[in-house]
Amino acid sequence: MDVRFLHQFDGARVLITGGLGFVGSNLAQRLVTLGADVTLVDSLIPEYGGNQRNIAEIAGRVRVNIADVRDEYSMNHLVQDKQYLFNLAGQTSHMDSMRDPYTDLEINCRAQLSILEACRKHSPTIKLVYASTRQIYGKPDYLPVDERHLLHPTDVNGINKMAGEWYHILYNNVYGLRACALRLTNTYGPRMRVKDARQTFLGIWIKRLLDEEPVQVWGDGRQIRDFTYVDDCVDALLMAAAADEANGQIFNLGSDETINLRDLAALLIEINGAGRYEIIPYPADRKPIDIGDYYGDYRLIRGRLGWQPQIRLREGLARTLEFYRANRDYYW
Repeated sequence: MDVRFLHQFDGARVLITGGLGFVGSNLAQRLVTLGADVTLVDSLIPEYGGNQRNIAEIAGRVRVNIADVRDEYSMNHLVQDKQYLFNLAGQTSHMDSMRDPYTDLEINCRAQLSILEACRKHSPTIKLVYASTRQIYGKPDYLPVDERHLLHPTDVNGINKMAGEWYHILYNNVYGLRACALRLTNTYGPRMRVKDARQTFLGIWIKRLLDEEPVQVWGDGRQIRDFTYVDDCVDALLMAAAADEANGQIFNLGSDETINLRDLAALLIEINGAGRYEIIPYPADRKPIDIGDYYGDYRLIRGRLGWQPQIRLREGLARTLEFYRANRDYYW
């Protein structure tokens, strides 16, 4: 990461929504080491990935506010006097969004407007970084997918995340509220949810592997993906927050490595030193929202901010497996 940006967070007042979740807690760890004054907001709704264990090492060095981003009064108070807001709270499950679309709408759409209104009225100089998703592209028309690619999401979650993203850009353009968005792609690493596939399929793969159960690869296993190790994702979030060049911009994250799911399962088993995978048909409710192959073009953020991934897939998977071997009691 560009060290020129790091001093900007020393003593900075930072708010992280979804702060006890996977990316939020890893970001909080980094910000604490940079000297930031960090407040975490999380609803701790069981399905959404927040986990007190995620901040065990920094528990005494951050403030934690158990609140829901849908609570306008809480957000009006929490944004006051903050210099940076990393807006990571969200409902991430694609299947949950199809089964319960109204809750997804409330969290990923309406709550985003509430957060932006709170900032506009009570903290107009704040800088916001919104965690968007590659899911809003839907099934790609071409590869690699760049930011000019049409948006045609395949599920309710993708539609609502698309709206949340564009609310941020609108408030940047109309109200001068400095905001940008990063389209994350298959972020993985320590502290991710592994008890089910609500956050990422890789989580449940790791749990099954360590439980000596077969990793289940859906379809034919030939679907291509790219992955971002969480430390690289944190770098991107910090660089976007620190750089005025990011204001009003939307950036893809991505990787220099692509891999199909069958080969990914084999690589994970090789690193683990044991295990097996099985190819199974797509569940009937999953097939209609599958996006096929996806990998992103991240040249825009590399050119504008200088970000590029540092952690190779093999190393990232090894670090992740090591973390869950040591901490399974807190995540299973």
